[in-house]
Amino acid sequence: MSRPRKNKKQAEVVPVWRFYFIVAALLTLLALLVGRVLLLQVLDTDRGHEFLQKQGAMRSLRTAEIPAYRGLVSDRRGEPLAVSTPVISLWANPRHLDTTRLPELAGLLNLQLSDLQARVDRYAGKRFMYLERHMVPARARDILARRIPGVSGEREYRRYYPSGEVAAQVVGFTNVDGEGIAGLELAYNDWLRGIPGKKKYIKDLHGDAVRDIGVLEAAQPGRDLKLSIDLRLQYLQHRELQRAMTVTGAKSGSIVTLDAATGEILAMVNHPVYNPNSQDGFEMANTRNRAMTDVYEPGSTMKPLTLVAALESGKYSTETMIDTAPGWINVGRKTLPDPRNYGEISVSRVIEKSSQVGVTKMAQVLGHEPIWGVFQRFGMGSPVGVGFPGESAGILPDRPRWRAIEKVTLAFGYGLTATPLQIAHAYSVFANDGVQMPLTLLARDDSVEAPLGQRVIAADTARKVVDVLHAVTGEHGTAGKARVAGYEVGGKTGTVHKVGPQGYIDDKYVALFAGLAPVEDPRFVIVVVIDQPQGDAYGGGAAAAPVFSRVAEGALRLLNVPPTVPAEGIAKRDKQPGGNA
Repeated sequence: MSRPRKNKKQAEVVPVWRFYFIVAALLTLLALLVGRVLLLQVLDTDRGHEFLQKQGAMRSLRTAEIPAYRGLVSDRRGEPLAVSTPVISLWANPRHLDTTRLPELAGLLNLQLSDLQARVDRYAGKRFMYLERHMVPARARDILARRIPGVSGEREYRRYYPSGEVAAQVVGFTNVDGEGIAGLELAYNDWLRGIPGKKKYIKDLHGDAVRDIGVLEAAQPGRDLKLSIDLRLQYLQHRELQRAMTVTGAKSGSIVTLDAATGEILAMVNHPVYNPNSQDGFEMANTRNRAMTDVYEPGSTMKPLTLVAALESGKYSTETMIDTAPGWINVGRKTLPDPRNYGEISVSRVIEKSSQVGVTKMAQVLGHEPIWGVFQRFGMGSPVGVGFPGESAGILPDRPRWRAIEKVTLAFGYGLTATPLQIAHAYSVFANDGVQMPLTLLARDDSVEAPLGQRVIAADTARKVVDVLHAVTGEHGTAGKARVAGYEVGGKTGTVHKVGPQGYIDDKYVALFAGLAPVEDPRFVIVVVIDQPQGDAYGGGAAAAPVFSRVAEGALRLLNVPPTVPAEGIAKRDKQPGGNA
């Protein structure tokens, strides 16, 4: 007999114990949740609040950087050369930018709608893109007042240079993020830039800032930098160099003025120039501080150093006579001529006339070793060490074997190279009674003991050379156009052929003049370099000496140096003879 089958519904009945198990489990989880809430909110208030605050902060708080004010750069009298001004940079969150208002935003930013749309498309999916950096605050606030969704602003600082192109190649400039990338802005970047601070802010669901809630670390401003530059003299030199570029049609040029007694560089200008406040027509080559980076064969400006070697040898005095007839001399296969036959003249007159024959005969008697040694002592072939980026050391050749022509051309400034600043540093030895002070672009602190200079030559030797330099600007010298009304000055001209791929170029020159003023108690050393002047007035006496005259006159009067002779006692500059040596 078969057993009756069970009903299908009877077979699927869930046991009662399972129901109660599930209910109990849910109640247990609920009890644990309630217990945890009680623990965090009531029983363990401190730890509970700390935990909840931490979790909430992780989801809503962010830390932002507070920009630091970059230090002020000023001249020796406190005139600003580089300052940081507050600006606002506009940025947008492309994810939340209201595209229906893009035409309005493009108009406010002076952009083409298509350009703005392309930028938004390029940053699609990202949360940040700059709309415009470093806007004038009033204009930026006007745009922010429109409350365009997704558009925000942040405060920054922009570097501004009040003197513009006048001191640009010395001071340098920064990039858009405020980091120094040229000149003293680069050299002293760590000193100037300061330390950014930190602040907390609350963000919304989109990640955008809602409001600041506190400063974690205050920004520390950068330290100020006081330069040795005198902005008044800097403007004077800039004006005179631009004038010289126009008059001579030269390719480039530099002027350096330094205080021989302290080693402070008072002014340094170059051409071509650039405006650090504008990117219009900006060329990186024009940012070069040529007075410290470009090297030239110094030519006859080295003859006073050769005179030092002659005086120190004991074989010559300034009155020793040298026969320069017939006005030329052969060294190997090379003929070295003078402008004319000077006949028998003194060593002093050899320098006054810049006689190649006279200097050659002195060099043949002395040998090149003592001349080379003097050049090295005066700093040729070594950087001046002011810490300026890109400073050149020049070249003082030290050959194992010297040809006969190389031994004598060294004596009148060929075969070596130097920067205008190196030449000025060398001449400071004559102006400072034989002592060479270390150079600086920073103002000397009167409360700090001045650094000790290095004695290079005897004071008596320096004085004798100054007397000869004074004669160079006199009646029989090559630098009559260097004279200054009311003051006695001294210096030496130089005219060198430029070097091309095939050697020296016959019709391209560099004109130089290195001088000091006033000769009774030399205070300033001024070096003028005019690169590739055009026309007949291409020599140091015709192209560079007049520039020295105007700069020296302005410097002496600006710095209140009293006249040393009656103004009527000196003939007008433009009526004085000036050679090309």
